[in-house]
Amino acid sequence: MTRFLIQALGAALGFWLSSRVIPGVRVGGLGSLLAAGLLLGVLNALVRPILVILTIPLTLITLGLFLFVVNGVTVWMTSALMRGVHVSGLWPAILTSIVITLTSWGARAMAGET
Repeated sequence: MTRFLIQALGAALGFWLSSRVIPGVRVGGLGSLLAAGLLLGVLNALVRPILVILTIPLTLITLGLFLFVVNGVTVWMTSALMRGVHVSGLWPAILTSIVITLTSWGARAMAGET
């Protein structure tokens, strides 16, 4: 449970940082950020594994690069389900997923988890 909360906080920080750096990403207040982080964690736990399995052929053909698209789709789904978070397309979603990955990794490293 602690790991999930750390991931959610890292995702919320990633959404905030993306809104400052990536054109086409907008976020509301702190509540929207935290809710988006939690929702992204749930989507990553439930929907992302299904998407990864369904896209194995594309992932193999692209030598794993299609996983960036899968991660971007989960971020895009999060923005579609949240009122306070808006991502305007697939490319901003893919860039946001990269930022979220880095901030979540940093949050886990600071918490002492690997």
